Amino acid sequence: MNGKPGTTDPFEGLFEDASARALSRVGVVDVGSNSVRMVIFDGAARSPAYFYNEKVMAGLGRDLATTGRLNPDGVRRAFAALTRFAALADAMKVRPMTVVATAAMRDSLDGPEFCARVEAETGLRINVVDGEDEARLSAQGVLLGWPDARGLVCDIGGNSMEMAVLDGAGGIGARASAQLGPFRLQQIAGGDEGRRDYVRKVMRDLAEIVGTDHEVIYLVGGSWRAIARLDMTRRAYPMPVLHEYRMTPTDVTETVKWLRDADLPALRARSGMSSARMDLVPLASIVLRQLVETFGPRQLAVSSFGIREGLLYDHMSASLRARDPLLESARFTEKKMARMPGFGKKLFQFLTPLFEGAPPERERLIRAACLLHDTSWRTHPDYRAQACFDNVTRANMAALSHPERVFLGVALLHRYKNSRDGSPLAPLFAMLAPEDLQAAEILGKAMRFGAMFSIKDPTEAGELKLSPKRKRLELRLTPTGTALFGEVALSRFQSLCKAMGIEGVVKS
Repeated sequence: MNGKPGTTDPFEGLFEDASARALSRVGVVDVGSNSVRMVIFDGAARSPAYFYNEKVMAGLGRDLATTGRLNPDGVRRAFAALTRFAALADAMKVRPMTVVATAAMRDSLDGPEFCARVEAETGLRINVVDGEDEARLSAQGVLLGWPDARGLVCDIGGNSMEMAVLDGAGGIGARASAQLGPFRLQQIAGGDEGRRDYVRKVMRDLAEIVGTDHEVIYLVGGSWRAIARLDMTRRAYPMPVLHEYRMTPTDVTETVKWLRDADLPALRARSGMSSARMDLVPLASIVLRQLVETFGPRQLAVSSFGIREGLLYDHMSASLRARDPLLESARFTEKKMARMPGFGKKLFQFLTPLFEGAPPERERLIRAACLLHDTSWRTHPDYRAQACFDNVTRANMAALSHPERVFLGVALLHRYKNSRDGSPLAPLFAMLAPEDLQAAEILGKAMRFGAMFSIKDPTEAGELKLSPKRKRLELRLTPTGTALFGEVALSRFQSLCKAMGIEGVVKS
């Protein structure tokens, strides 16, 4: 990053302890060409929560291509936002803040003047990053959410677009930056045809640098998220979570065509999008359509994580980066919200015989479910099942696909409820294959039994032994377990066996 030497790094010391689980509260401000956003991170170190998140669509980079200077109204709005952010940071005792600025600030003649004024009047020091470093930070933000991401990261801002290659093992390869943001395209002559010609040429140049052999493109940036939200609307997609939302090239093509004939103000009202963001959607659509045509990906995956999360990832040790974000978040949630933190691990150990041989991707979901099984206990008993489902399907959790969210949600629903018949959540259940839906129900009923079998540790009360060939599940009770095994426990054990389609046997 560019900037004056000798400044304090607010992340210094946060991750020095390789065993660190919790994240000290830290703040990041991203001064972009279109928006200025402050995020305060807190929570699990490897899967941070958004303690505070505020954005102003300042439009600093509007008209930059023709004037060479920051937009005057954007300067006023951005300065007001940064003044407010500094005051909020002081009130929350989050200082110093990490402030980064991208294309508008690095390309404008009066960018240095703006930065100096902000530092003098607010104390916030703006670090201006170049295009390649911006690409790196965006790629690291994707890695925060997808540790094993492989493909091409594409981050669109108001004036520029950055690309970076991810190798699937946490490495970042070729990087590139180009003037392809919507504000820049507004200044291209020749109408939409002239813009398409310009985008096509620039995209070919980018392909020479980063290559075209990428099955997945990870989309970062507000304009991409806006198009993805509209794609959800067109498809009547049942889960309104943008992170890890997937589109095919065909989806993109159909949505771009749909938008050409759509009533954009009406769509904006339906989607809850700001008018400033919606105004840029037609231009961003031209870029996305050409991106698909030039690179030919199999899938496009939306990332809610970008440069701000990339700054946090930048300071993590290798051992911390290697942890599973889902399990880190689940452990942190259990510690903060469960009645008996630590019981989830014991529950998993008790239920392990039911899931021997499960592939790693399924085992991590089982572990996460056990950690989360008691975190909604404060909800009214009549609504716990749905609250569990809602919490996990809408939670700020990383490394969790949409079908995996539903799997966890169904498992946690059945931790509190035997049947899902007549549930208003049925459209979401349909996102799972029948066998996965059944597996989630079995996991939920296993947790429903194990969680009440013993308050302290179910492994001290009994042991489960599954005989798949005999279609038999045996519960061997210890003397402690014999006293605990009442009629409610028996009923829940029988419900589990019925879901598995096997015989249940209890032995003292």
